Amino acid sequence: MATSAPVWEQYQDQFPVREHLIYVNHAAVTPLCRRSAEAMQHFAEDARDFGSLHYDQWLAVYSGLRKAAAKLVGGEAPDIALMKNTSEGIATVAMGFDWRAGDKVVAFEEEFPANYYPWKRVEAKGVLVEWLSIFDPLEKIDEACAGARMLAVSFVQYLSGYRADLQALGEICRRRGCFFFVDAIQGLGAFPVDVKRCGIHALAADGHKWLLGPEGCAILYINAEMRERVAPVEFGYTNVARFADYATRDMTLRPDAGRYECGTMNTIGCYGLKAAIEFVLEVGVERIAPAVEALGDRIAERVAAKGYEVLGRRTAQTGAGIVSFRKPGVESGAIVHQLKQKRIVAANRSGWVRTSPHFYVSPEEIEEVIRAAG
Repeated sequence: MATSAPVWEQYQDQFPVREHLIYVNHAAVTPLCRRSAEAMQHFAEDARDFGSLHYDQWLAVYSGLRKAAAKLVGGEAPDIALMKNTSEGIATVAMGFDWRAGDKVVAFEEEFPANYYPWKRVEAKGVLVEWLSIFDPLEKIDEACAGARMLAVSFVQYLSGYRADLQALGEICRRRGCFFFVDAIQGLGAFPVDVKRCGIHALAADGHKWLLGPEGCAILYINAEMRERVAPVEFGYTNVARFADYATRDMTLRPDAGRYECGTMNTIGCYGLKAAIEFVLEVGVERIAPAVEALGDRIAERVAAKGYEVLGRRTAQTGAGIVSFRKPGVESGAIVHQLKQKRIVAANRSGWVRTSPHFYVSPEEIEEVIRAAG
């Protein structure tokens, strides 16, 4: 779109939520962008009126979603599996990896449970997990990766908003021979990701945060060269190459990442997520990222100036869309409730007020948030 207007102004029509709320809670659940909602409404009405008559269109949407997701992460469509959620993607890798006695994983203490519990499970099976802090220097991470078979990290941490240097971590994994896994849900759609440049072997993300899409529909990218090292954990009729032949008993796996899909798709979710990712691609992550980072910077600077504590270490290299803060002597839940009374949506997380504005939120709306926070 050729215009000098700021990016948040250019797409106001895509976000009806702005008519009702100031929404700074995209790290929890995003309001649907209009195109995503309309795509799901179209499917619902078609399924209501025609059942599966247009099943060929469903197949085209699955294929289109894989292509859009691949473009977003810099991969290839055959490397994309369609999942229920991020947790399923992480569990597929963690539980399906060809672990051997004495193997080591490098993981991080501050992770969201979805990227913490699976590594505790493999730890219980005899795999050594070296737990680091996400704030540890790269040199310490590099040292920990010596002899490790996998490094698992979030692109952006769910509470502090710390954005990892995926390229630097990927280089460590390349030198150390580590499988590099990324939980991308808190960054994908807001900041650029290039799985090839960063050497990422697998990546999982749901659609209901920064991708502006629905819950219950996610992507799993997994590098073709690594697929033989990760066996399907769930096994149903669509894992196999000849899944369209219901009479077959041939269990040869699909050659692409579809081998990790074990049954019927969340078709309405696929319609919505495809439309959402295509919208994000149209806007351009290269334009979304600086807008999101600037909004986060504005919140961090304003609340710090009021004497509030800001969680984490925010720099130009590590800042993302999440900013968590707290006010001395005031419970975070009370602040979140106060904001809600003024039609502002944020989150109460572990004693912190967590804010997470997307690119379509205006700087003026951020000022309203700061004033309303007290």
